[in-house]
Amino acid sequence: MKIKNRALICLLTLSFLLNLSCGSKNVLEAGEIKSDMSAKNIIKNHYDNALDFVTMSGRIRIDYTDGESTQGVTVSLRMQKDEAIWISAPLSVVKAIITPTRVSFYNKLDNTYFDGDFSYLNKLLGTELNYQMVQDLLLGQAILDLHDQQYYAASVANKYQLKPEDQAALFKTLFLLEPSNFKMALQQISQPQKGRLLSIDYKNYQTVDGKVIPNEIQINAMDKEHKNQIEIEYNNIEFNKHVSFPYNIPSGFKQVEIE
Repeated sequence: MKIKNRALICLLTLSFLLNLSCGSKNVLEAGEIKSDMSAKNIIKNHYDNALDFVTMSGRIRIDYTDGESTQGVTVSLRMQKDEAIWISAPLSVVKAIITPTRVSFYNKLDNTYFDGDFSYLNKLLGTELNYQMVQDLLLGQAILDLHDQQYYAASVANKYQLKPEDQAALFKTLFLLEPSNFKMALQQISQPQKGRLLSIDYKNYQTVDGKVIPNEIQINAMDKEHKNQIEIEYNNIEFNKHVSFPYNIPSGFKQVEIE
């Protein structure tokens, strides 16, 4: 059975493979002014301000549209930093767990499940994806390692902007950061020749127990034929509470194929 809902694919397709090539780009463009802080210091502050926690729990509202249909659901979220992300819909109708080595979910509405790892999904999706990318996206951190390239800094619309000094010919990246907390305001990765764009827009942030976390995130993944949008809103977030990750695939369910 194939998954008809593209929401899972959109959530999992969080990054494109970077294949760097020549193409210098270090001049300011329209709307950009010279940053009052160096790219090196912006990146340092971004990582210095990463969330420090053991567990996070709460509820998130997820709304998905592909231009033809719209779906929305509120789910429970539990996370143990660097180890597990657990999501459960009401009455455990749909449940998912993601770890560094496992991606699994089941759906009681059609008695199906998926249970595999990132290497299998990467092969199917043609992308490079790992647990850290998913976690960073949810926490307002850069989904790519900003230490892997040299960036130049500019100021755009009261945000710090980072672009690679040697922008890739096939893959282009752009990052906007909030000057107040150095969390991501916008992340974009594109493949212009293939008409592909991944855009992650952090609408606003909230402070919980002195920790700055996203409040609303809008994810747009598009190519020449499809446009998928996911909106995520966090509610009732708590940190460092005892959490468990109950998960068992019901017997008799059928393994799905991801198209």
